[in-house]
Amino acid sequence: MNESVRQRRVQYETAGLDLADLAADPITQWHRWYAQAEQAGCVEPNAMVVSTIGADGLPDSRYVLTRGVTDDGFDFFTNYLSNKSRQLDALPGVSALFTWLQLHRTMKIRGVAVRIPEGESDEYYASRPRASQIGAWASPQSQVLRDRAELEARVAQVEARFAEGTVIPRPAEWGGWRIEITEAELWQGRPSRLHDRFRYRRAPEQPSGWIIERLAP
Repeated sequence: MNESVRQRRVQYETAGLDLADLAADPITQWHRWYAQAEQAGCVEPNAMVVSTIGADGLPDSRYVLTRGVTDDGFDFFTNYLSNKSRQLDALPGVSALFTWLQLHRTMKIRGVAVRIPEGESDEYYASRPRASQIGAWASPQSQVLRDRAELEARVAQVEARFAEGTVIPRPAEWGGWRIEITEAELWQGRPSRLHDRFRYRRAPEQPSGWIIERLAP
């Protein structure tokens, strides 16, 4: 057993979190925490771990970057032929986790993933750096490659296809997903593992549309 792992202890010395500190809805609260994460210099504060269920019934997780936030939820972009997209097409239930380690905070969301309108995917794709646009064409995401040289050859083919200065259209198999949230949970680290946890649950009868509950750590 690795004793350095077993014995590692970090006390989370934070001011904590109370109900009065929270926005009435989780999207507004996310914006607050995201802004604070930016100010604190957190690495990739818009990164989230997206978890799906594979055809074998086992969970599958990976980091993606949030590229849009709406009143309904969070957007990310990927290849529609990738493993995660195939899994979402089959089982759209999804969980995602934001982690801001410097602030000892996480935000977990649960909901249903839907493909965003094509026009929104076009708009975001057009805003990407040219090299990233080429990469979207060149990479058969999640498929097996013989070696790195195969990928580099595919990139060279795409670069030859789209001359410098020409507009590179969005590949039909590339676009966005929106996680429409039904539940969100905030976690704030506290000393002695007596952390603060709050859960937002959808409640159409409430003015805000949400119920907020404190959970035991």
